[in-house]
Amino acid sequence: MSVRSYNPSVRVGNWNEDTCLEEDMVKDFLDKKDKGELLIQKAAQLKSTILKPCELSVSVDGYVHYGDTVVIMNLADADQVRTQPGVEPRQDNVLSVAMSESKIHESMKFEGTCNASASRLIDPCVRNTFVITPVNNCTKPGTTLKYGEHFRLCTLPGVGGNLYMQSDRASFHTSAEKSRLQKVTFVEESQSPYLTEWRILPFNPQIRMESEGYEVPVNQKIVFNHCKTNQSLCVISGMTTRTPFGRDYEVVAHTDLDSHKAEKDVNHWIIKTGHPSQCTKLAATLPVGEQQ
Repeated sequence: MSVRSYNPSVRVGNWNEDTCLEEDMVKDFLDKKDKGELLIQKAAQLKSTILKPCELSVSVDGYVHYGDTVVIMNLADADQVRTQPGVEPRQDNVLSVAMSESKIHESMKFEGTCNASASRLIDPCVRNTFVITPVNNCTKPGTTLKYGEHFRLCTLPGVGGNLYMQSDRASFHTSAEKSRLQKVTFVEESQSPYLTEWRILPFNPQIRMESEGYEVPVNQKIVFNHCKTNQSLCVISGMTTRTPFGRDYEVVAHTDLDSHKAEKDVNHWIIKTGHPSQCTKLAATLPVGEQQ
């Protein structure tokens, strides 16, 4: 009669080491959970900070002012017939800050040098909301921005990092990752401040000379032009980049002209502000003595 030498209660091999390893893994998991270092916790925290909704400035007179909090939007592809085969037509997108996932999980804010991209998530948030900033300190907040006037585009303070949009001529070492065109980045401080200066041009090139010096309207098509290189802000429809918030269109400084020497819709942007009706709603909630 054969006798069973082993049964399920018998431990064989490095059972003690395996048990200790499992206990260490559970302990490490619980420690990270208490500290909020789990990946799912970081993702939730990232969503609540970087994607936190923002309120845009309300333009009562219909023009852009220094100090306004705005969103820079590019509309969907108006002529989908020209879209390359196999390439998805461009959707509505907004200028956004793109930062590597590892860095953004560490600091939970934008810092250092970040790339520019165009996100299809168009709701105003920390990532895609910017402030119109003057070049010198002589310009007072609230002053109307005019066509051809130099200004800087800055991210929000705090989580936004107070970064300035910058660009320079493309070279072998510095160019956009996919298109190899002139790169657009957001930097904390620039060695050459002139690289962070931009200007607004009317989207219709035939009226640019007459429009110079006039106020820039909100919610209308304009062209973002880089002062040093004279290249316009451009979204590349057929090239996307991976970000922690999904795939974004690549953004470069490149003037894409049609047969009439006019910029194509990839160079057309809209400076979006809050709706004037918000002022009426706000005034209705104030006491009678505080309404103006």
